[in-house]
Amino acid sequence: MSPEITKHNGKPQIHALRPLPGVERFTPVTPHLAISPTVSVVIPAMNEAENLPHVFATLPHWIHEVILVDGNSTDDTVAVARRLRPNLRVVQQRGKGKGDALRTGFAECTGDITVMIDADGSTDGREIINFVGALLTGADFVKGSRYASGGGSDDLTFSRRLGNSVLRGMVNRIYGTRYTDLCYGYNAFWTRHLDVLDLDCEGFEVETVLNIRAAKAGLRVHEVPSHERCRIHGESNLRVVRDGLRVLRTIMREWRRPAVEAPPAPSSAQRAADQGAA
Repeated sequence: MSPEITKHNGKPQIHALRPLPGVERFTPVTPHLAISPTVSVVIPAMNEAENLPHVFATLPHWIHEVILVDGNSTDDTVAVARRLRPNLRVVQQRGKGKGDALRTGFAECTGDITVMIDADGSTDGREIINFVGALLTGADFVKGSRYASGGGSDDLTFSRRLGNSVLRGMVNRIYGTRYTDLCYGYNAFWTRHLDVLDLDCEGFEVETVLNIRAAKAGLRVHEVPSHERCRIHGESNLRVVRDGLRVLRTIMREWRRPAVEAPPAPSSAQRAADQGAA
């Protein structure tokens, strides 16, 4: 094991590097990069058969599992998904809404890291490496941001942009955060934090709930730039006024809700396994 050399008061200091997990635990990402943690991707979908070929084509080959949460689709969503990815795990949603679908999918994850993306083609699976990279370098929860440098959107109308700006400003003021984006469905986190996030919502306010609870729990939240594309086929179920009011009520409700403390940091050996890369 090679030493790590730093400087203290101008003098070189030598420290032993932390041990890395066994080579057999590494998953190749590129010819020059491998990671140790396993990654689960959760995709809530309802009548998205036409969009899934594009969505699945962007998913990295190295992810551990893909969990499709089917919201009682009336088209060929499940059949198309199974054909595209035979090792796919399909979970049937019993309730309704995006929040309920994500809660259902999160409960089935077996990976060390959980990533949530949309099934309409608006989120690019090739960006997953950026989220995982931020987690491996110290973050507990990683938010995709359309407003961060390098991010963007092809689908933000004036009303959506205005609503997001107002609601984001409220969250930053009330909870002391510095988020540049709030209502965006591309996020990732260490699966061990599920108990802290404790999802109990049903609709599109789910992203706001995740962002607020991560902050209140003291999790280390990082943002990474992400580019949102337009839905490829079909129509969105998002309604700006209706869902904006739901987000507003969520912000005030979470203000009254007692914070849940994050569990103790993992041991040095666990951190080595979590953050292993080569």
